[in-house]
Amino acid sequence: MAASLAQLIAWREALFESRMSGVFSVTDQNGERVTYKSDAEMARALAAVESMIAAAGRTRTGTFRVQTSKGL
Repeated sequence: MAASLAQLIAWREALFESRMSGVFSVTDQNGERVTYKSDAEMARALAAVESMIAAAGRTRTGTFRVQTSKGL
């Protein structure tokens, strides 16, 4: 199950706020707690969430097939 864009943004905000305040533990809406060992580990988690947000924002280009006739 993939996370929605809104969930990813909420995770990023919580991680960023925790990292800037010096807290290495984050609790999500479900009550699950994640504790990071270092600032570098938290930075990697933020980078991962950022890449997921960027991937969710991309749209796929489709292939169009055009078929024409003379109307006969």
